[in-house]
Amino acid sequence: MTPLFDYPKGAAFGRVVPKNKIYEHAGASTALKDLFITQVDQIVWKFKLAQETINLAPTRSVSEIQVFTISLRRAEVDLDVLRAIDRAIPFPLIFELTWSGKRKVVAAFKRPSEADSTKWVVSEYFETHWMDDGAARQPLPIALNLGGLYEQILSALMPDQLGSEEDIQARISRMEAIRAKTREVERISLRLNREKQFNKRVEINAELRAARLQLAELKREKLAGADDRQSAASE
Repeated sequence: MTPLFDYPKGAAFGRVVPKNKIYEHAGASTALKDLFITQVDQIVWKFKLAQETINLAPTRSVSEIQVFTISLRRAEVDLDVLRAIDRAIPFPLIFELTWSGKRKVVAAFKRPSEADSTKWVVSEYFETHWMDDGAARQPLPIALNLGGLYEQILSALMPDQLGSEEDIQARISRMEAIRAKTREVERISLRLNREKQFNKRVEINAELRAARLQLAELKREKLAGADDRQSAASE
């Protein structure tokens, strides 16, 4: 499933979002404002997926889904820019980034905080590669409610789609753990490359082996979970 969807015309919203509104609601620092100025050309609130626009019932955590188009001044955008918009808008968001005739889809799993329902918990971001701006779109996935639609849109963004039977929070938590451990392995490898003293290199090498083993175990758990679901489905 490609995450480039043909959103219904009845859900079109089409409002330009002033950057200063994002600054106000996100409490933007001077450094963050500079990122918006240098990286972002325009933000458009493109679609509003809600009960009144696509006839899907809301759920406790997903009352609406908003689709934002962000025109960029360069090929990449700092994720702090997307996090600021996610902080400013109290709904799950799907971003479509455009630059130089190309388009990519980016989103994080976003849910209300269990500790404070007025705040949102935002996962790491998942994204596609750049596609031609005119690439074919597919209809929205069939879903029973907005929560189910949101999960399917996010699942289409994940690099390794696991079985739909698994809770999406569990999938994302494991993917985040893999990403974090991957970054740790990279940091240790850099330390090893810079270190010249033999004794310290031995210590760092041992640390690196342990981190790589932990990363391999996380990946095995991921694959094992997928295999278990396939076996259960075939029984």
